[in-house]
Amino acid sequence: MTLDQVRAFSISLPSVTEKVQWGDDLVFKVGGKMFCVAYLGVPTHISFRPSADHRMELLETEGVIPAPYMARAGWVSVREMNAVSAAEIKKGIGASYEYYFAKLPKKTQATLASKAKRLNNRQRSS
Repeated sequence: MTLDQVRAFSISLPSVTEKVQWGDDLVFKVGGKMFCVAYLGVPTHISFRPSADHRMELLETEGVIPAPYMARAGWVSVREMNAVSAAEIKKGIGASYEYYFAKLPKKTQATLASKAKRLNNRQRSS
């Protein structure tokens, strides 16, 4: 999976923002909570928080390690982008998104869901 594909998938999720932080990391957030980080340098790698079971599977793959600084929070780092299938990466990013969305206050969740619904309605009517 390429960096462009990771970016396209991540920003396709409802209410996601992206920002370059820490020099050369592209950070994807929902409601201000980080759920995926892509290193823009060479070689490119990404980090996210998959489900616990998926995390154990991913860590058995060569090229996937516990994410530096974030391993204690359950994050993994895919260091070799072609070591893991695109479907597995999307599954992990999706689980990370859902985990952090669920951690948001209920009022924030409702606001973001409402904005996403309005945006979808506008896009359909265009």
